[in-house]
Amino acid sequence: MAPDARSVEAESADSHEVVAAIDESDDESRLVIADITRDGVWLSMAETDAASLEAWR
Repeated sequence: MAPDARSVEAESADSHEVVAAIDESDDESRLVIADITRDGVWLSMAETDAASLEAWR
């Protein structure tokens, strides 16, 4: 598979769909944020490390 050599500026923001979800496993809840229009574009962190909505206001 060849790497995607396009620059960020070349892509339209309209071509992306970013979603967030809480993934609950047996021992830990994790916040997952992903661009579901592209493979491999996601991040995950412990839910306890994520800022609350109140903290973002």
